[in-house]
Amino acid sequence: MNFRNFVAELKRRHVYQVSAAYAVAAWLLIQIATQVFPFFAVPEWVVRLIILLLILGFPIAVVCSWAFEITPDGIKREGELSPRSTRATGRKLAALIVVLAAAAVGLFVFRLVHSQKAVEKKKPEALAVEIDHKSIAVLPFGNLSEDKANAYFVSGMRDEILTSLAQLRDLKVRSRTSTDKYRGDPGNPGALGRELGVASLLEGSVQKAGDEVLINVQLIEAHSGKHLWGQSYRQNVRDIFGVQGQVAQQVAEALRIKLAPAQERRLLVPPTTNVRAHDLYLRGHALGAHADEKSLEGKIALLQEAVAEDPHYAVAWGDLAGAYLTIADAYRAPRDFLDRIRHAALMSVRNDDTAGVGHIWLGAVSMLYDRNFPLAKRELERAVAL
Repeated sequence: MNFRNFVAELKRRHVYQVSAAYAVAAWLLIQIATQVFPFFAVPEWVVRLIILLLILGFPIAVVCSWAFEITPDGIKREGELSPRSTRATGRKLAALIVVLAAAAVGLFVFRLVHSQKAVEKKKPEALAVEIDHKSIAVLPFGNLSEDKANAYFVSGMRDEILTSLAQLRDLKVRSRTSTDKYRGDPGNPGALGRELGVASLLEGSVQKAGDEVLINVQLIEAHSGKHLWGQSYRQNVRDIFGVQGQVAQQVAEALRIKLAPAQERRLLVPPTTNVRAHDLYLRGHALGAHADEKSLEGKIALLQEAVAEDPHYAVAWGDLAGAYLTIADAYRAPRDFLDRIRHAALMSVRNDDTAGVGHIWLGAVSMLYDRNFPLAKRELERAVAL
């Protein structure tokens, strides 16, 4: 018998149909065993035994399909049957395969839909565990001023509010760099909260016209989009200094964060009350922490003016130390700036020991250039604590 005749004989004896029917039926039995048996506390070894028997039974079924046929009169050897009986058996096998395949597809679709529903149901529970409800991201504020040159002021207000919130020890605050990309339309609060890993979002806008400033802020629960708190502050630019602390205080209250008396007092003490020094600081701060040489030179000039206006402006001194260190590290000879870095960082710490920025740069210069590692460790740990 040549190969072509052998294949034709396999087809005539319905070996293909029997193999397909056996495979589909075995798959269904395995699915039923793995899904139903655990419900009745059937031992796992029974399921494994069934699977093993089904595997061992496959070659037996193939051999039997070659040698025998199932007829209304019972099982008979293939050589004893007429061609008409063989065709009838083939049609019955084809029908059986269709029924079994339909059942297999139905079971597969049911399991797929059921598993997707289970995943969707577990998602909120998993997120609830992973995301701390005392966590927040401050999104970029919208600039509603007619004069778009006031963008530096808008950005500065947002950053100062973020800094005030970061002082709340029980609140996890996402960094500015992680939220800057959401400028404009941030999109769905739920998706945004999941992406940032926070439970709350603080949105806001600033409108500045001459000396009048209008600041709108609202606190949103990320997963539901529910409005938790909102406030508008209409102030003269001379009276703007306490707003940042007030916002942090209101957010803490909305999120049920208990503030110690010392913490509350610290929030309400503005870093400066000098309008010109504050404006110079915001203009310098808006130029960024890692800028090109020209921008760094401009930032240093603005911050030098700010601390000249208010020598007790600790945050401005700290930013100035950072600008000195950045330009020395990237563009200039460090030895020409070391005294200025140390002086600015020490002035920041001496004027306000609770301003973390001064401790950051004092720790950095102690570690990178002075090799005074005990002092660097102490200062950087203090910065983290603040």
